[in-house]
Amino acid sequence: MTERARISVAIVDAETSGNVGTVARAMKNFGFKDLLLIDPPPYGPGTEAAGFAGRARADVLAEATELTFDALVESYHTIAFTSMTTSGDTKHIRYPVDTPDALAERLNGVDQSVALVFGRERIGLTNDELARMDELCSIPADPTYPVLNLGQAATIALYELRSLTLGDTQLPDDPHKCASPIEVEALFDHIDSFLDTIAYPPERREKTEIMFRRVLGRTDLTPREVSTLHGVFRCCEQLLDRHDLGQPQE
Repeated sequence: MTERARISVAIVDAETSGNVGTVARAMKNFGFKDLLLIDPPPYGPGTEAAGFAGRARADVLAEATELTFDALVESYHTIAFTSMTTSGDTKHIRYPVDTPDALAERLNGVDQSVALVFGRERIGLTNDELARMDELCSIPADPTYPVLNLGQAATIALYELRSLTLGDTQLPDDPHKCASPIEVEALFDHIDSFLDTIAYPPERREKTEIMFRRVLGRTDLTPREVSTLHGVFRCCEQLLDRHDLGQPQE
């Protein structure tokens, strides 16, 4: 996306203050900053919106812009989010309908002001309002129950569109440090000696050792985990020694 692009999020006539806060929080999670509110419920300090917004209350929510629906459609390229899932050009006021992932790919590089528009919790956007939108977008869901809560819909959509604000974000480097082959092999040696200590049946020994290698080999053990397992086996060995258990008596 170019520096000139601005992706705003608009909520039309939200019925509950909490959902306004939930959308603001999702915006902050995924890099969206500009919140537009049409006929909103109270959302200032001390409201449910402020509580639900978390850290977004200080910027996204506090800096929200109130405007009319007419001003929204006149000032922005509008993309309405709707739960309509039927297909065909006779079924939609605007057709075709994009999915959020397809929308993200297409909007990458746009140089106009875009508003992602979400409607009321109960009925969404009216047909008259949808008719004034430039595009439609729908989140794929089970056709037997495709309706999403306003906060849920916005969170899913903004997650799918995060590349427009965050770019090609990568997961942080994995802090998981694997034990070295020498450390892991020393653990297997300890397991072998422990099986000796408990006089494990010889006829089952080979398969059991293979099982240990398979199970532990799938876990990507850390040095601390290897050390802990050594400690467990040592405690068992000390207990056996104190009680003169383990090797069969002569």
